[in-house]
This record gives sequence, C-alpha cells and structure tokens, in this order.
Amino acid sequence: MTSNPEFELADLAPQSKGFAQVTVGPRPGGGSWQLPILYATGEVRSPILVVTAGVHGNEMEGIQAIPRVFQQLDPHHMRGTLIMVPVSNVPAFETHTRNSPVDERNLARVFPGSTTGTLTERIADVMYRQLIRHADFYIDLHSGGPQSDIPTLVGYIHEDTPAGQQSLEGAKAFGTSVIWGHPPPVPPGRTISVAHAAGIPCLYTETPGGGRAGRETITVYAQGILNIMSMLQMRPVPCPVKQPTHHLWGDGNLDYLIAAQSAGLFESETELLADVQAGQRLGCVRDVYGREQSEVVSPRDGVLLLLRHTPTVMVGEGLAFVTGRFVAT
Repeated sequence: MTSNPEFELADLAPQSKGFAQVTVGPRPGGGSWQLPILYATGEVRSPILVVTAGVHGNEMEGIQAIPRVFQQLDPHHMRGTLIMVPVSNVPAFETHTRNSPVDERNLARVFPGSTTGTLTERIADVMYRQLIRHADFYIDLHSGGPQSDIPTLVGYIHEDTPAGQQSLEGAKAFGTSVIWGHPPPVPPGRTISVAHAAGIPCLYTETPGGGRAGRETITVYAQGILNIMSMLQMRPVPCPVKQPTHHLWGDGNLDYLIAAQSAGLFESETELLADVQAGQRLGCVRDVYGREQSEVVSPRDGVLLLLRHTPTVMVGEGLAFVTGRFVAT
C-alpha cells in the first residue's frame, strides 16, 4: 500500500485535495492500524464537513460512495473543508464483518472511545478527537447489513435548537424519500451521540445493504453528500429541493427488534413502510415441516421500518421494527 502523510487538519493547504491517514496503533505483526482519509479544501477553511463510512465493516455503500464524491471535487471551485473516512473500522472491513475481529466490539457503540482501551475504543477516540469534534456538520453512512431490509433513509436528532434545525434541514436536503427524526436523549455510544453532545448538526443514513453495494444507492449517497455541501454553501451548485414522502418518528434504537419466539423459518406477510396497528399480524415462524410455531405481531401502531429477509431464525433473533410517524406540533 502506498504510504500517505499523517492527517493534520491545521496543515491542510487552501485549495488542495489529497489522501492522508490517521494512525490508531500498532499491528501485532508490524506496521500500524490506520484510517484512510480523503480531503479537499477550498480557499477558506470553514465550514468543515466530516463524513464517515465503514463503521461496520460489512456495510459497503458509503465506502464506495466516498471516493466517487472525491473524484468530482475541484478545490478551486469550493469553499470550506471536506474530510471523509471511507473505512472507519479497518479490522472489520478486512474480514467483511459488522464488528471487529480483534476485540469483537461494535464501533458504533463505544464512542467517544478511549486512548487506553481496546483497538475499537481507540479507533472511536481517534475519530472523535481528530475528526468529528472539529466538524460544523457530520454525516455517518450506514446500511442495513446482511440479514434485514430497511428503506433508504436519513436519520437525524429532532430538537428545537440551532443544531437540531440544521440537522432537519440536512435530512431533507440529502435527498432520500424517507427521513427519521429521533427525540433526545440519543442512545449512547454512537457517532451521532458524541456529535450531538458537542452541539454539532449531524445525520446518518441507512439502506437495504445486504452486504453488497447497489449502484443506485451509491449514487444516492454520493449525491447526498454533494447536496449537504450545497446546503452549507461549500459548492456553487444550488441544493435541490425534494420533499420526503415519509417523515417518521421514534428513538431509532434498532438494537431492540421484535424478537422471534421460536426457532425455524420466518415468513413475512407485510411490506416495508406499511402502516400497521398494534396487535396486527406481521408474519410467523414455521418449523421445517411447515407447521406454524409462533405468530409475529406488531407491538404498536406505526410504520414497518425494518424486516428480516433471511428466513432461518434462532429464538430471540430480531425480525422486524415498527416506528411512528412524525406529527408536527
């Protein structure tokens, strides 16, 4: 691999673009764990937009969208600074897994990290100290992973503050049909948890994923980053206006899904983004003989946001998630 210079925000020259790296720590066999950085700066340093991807190593859309954005940038026709990390969780990326194979930690649950912790905690610490906390706006690109479907969406923290208002503006500007507002407090350990705590406007994305990267989603993500740059007046292109078709509402905590009450094969009977009612049947789990073992029902009124597409399930594994609709007050 070609060696790139160590990234230092203060050292970036005006009207420049390039590659750099942030060193996290040593590898057992020699060399260092390093985060790849792509950056571009205009004539003036501010505003600073930070974009990360690959926090989970098997979520590929953002990883592939970031270089596409970089290729389109002309630092002589932009203002501010764009800093992008295509692969945040390098160990997980190398093994195509959600969590790190080194310490089995989930990078999206350990922020702000630790200077003396495990490798995953040290990655979080470096990402926050050297990148996220300097941002005027922050984007974290995710996707649904290999077992579940979720619509392409933008999530944001909804609150009546300047940062909250700009986060909502950014969620609409990004360009997806679905946006998902979350009231504070934000579940701890996330990238957006520390950004929110620091008063930084922020958003994240989700898309069906499946461990692969569809061309259409890569295009949506790349254009979304460019749209946020336009919103922040970092590029001389107007930000397109696209009203979302679904404005959803809820805590956003996908760690707690409707769980399978028996093992077997999950059969869904409902579509994503369908309106559902409390107690409504969403599907069932059958055994290998086709006999129904347990019913899957909605715990509340709302919208079906996530649905498992891998049929084989163990007891307790997540099958679906229902959230609410945003109601303006």
